[in-house]
Amino acid sequence: MKLFRFNGGRIGVTSRDASYDITDALGIDLKMWPPVQMVAFIAQFAEHMPGILENSKTTKIDLSEARLEVPIEWPNKLLAYPANYRLHIREMNTKIQANVVGFFMKANSSLSGPNDPIVLPDLPGRDIHHECEVGIVIGRRGRNIPRDKAFDHIFGYACLIDVVIRGNEERVMRKSYDSFCPFGPWITTADEVPNPENLQAKLWVNNQLRQDANTKDLILDIPGVIELASRVATLFPGDIIATGTPEGVGPIKPGDRVRIAIEHLGEMNLEVVAA
Repeated sequence: MKLFRFNGGRIGVTSRDASYDITDALGIDLKMWPPVQMVAFIAQFAEHMPGILENSKTTKIDLSEARLEVPIEWPNKLLAYPANYRLHIREMNTKIQANVVGFFMKANSSLSGPNDPIVLPDLPGRDIHHECEVGIVIGRRGRNIPRDKAFDHIFGYACLIDVVIRGNEERVMRKSYDSFCPFGPWITTADEVPNPENLQAKLWVNNQLRQDANTKDLILDIPGVIELASRVATLFPGDIIATGTPEGVGPIKPGDRVRIAIEHLGEMNLEVVAA
C-alpha cells in the first residue's frame, strides 16, 4: 500500500492498483494546526485502515490528476546519518563513520514534496550538493529498540534527498534550509518492500547518473540506525530517518533537474531554482 498527501493536505492511499481519497472517511480536519494529520493516521493505522476503502465517504481518484505533496509535513523528528557508505567516506576524505558519530537532525521545515522545487539560497561561491538516500518512516513508538525488533517499528519507506551546503557552519544549519529535504512521492508500507536491505537507489542531474548504490552496502544497516537512534531518543510514529548517502554527491545549480529513483519506493523529478 502507498500513502500520500495531495491537493491541500488530503490523504490518499493506493491499494490493488487503484487510488482512493480517504480524507472524509477519516474525519480529517484539513485546517488542523500543527498539520499532523498523516502522523496521526500512521499512529492509528491498524485501527483505522480496516474497512476504510469500503467506507461510503471514500472516493476513488485518478492519481495522475492529483498534485502530490510531501507525505509527512510535521514529524516529531527528522533524523539523518552522515558517512554511512565507505566509498562516500573516501570521496569526502573524512574519517567519520555513522556507526561512530551517530545521527544529526534536520529542521522539519526543510521537508518538501515531489512537486516542489529545490530552492537554493543566494550564497555566491558556495557548493550546494545533492545526496540520494532512503527515508525510513517509523510506525510504532519505541525506546532502546534491539536489532531483532527494529523492523517491527518501521511503517514504511520513501525516497529522500538530503541537500547540503558545503562549508564550516554547523551541519544542521547547512542542511536545514527550506526545501532541503525532498521526501516522497509517497510512503510505501513495509509489507510492500521485499527486502529493504537490498534496495537500489539512483540519482540523476540533468539525465546524468550521479549516484547508484544499494542499501546492502550501508555501514550501519537499517536495524542499526533504528537501534542507535532509539538509544538516545524515543522514536514516535511518523518520525523520519535518512539512512545516509552513497558516493557520487555533487553540485546542483538553478536550472538543473534532479531525479531520484529507488526500487519499490518510486521516483521524484525535481526542479532546482534560485531563491
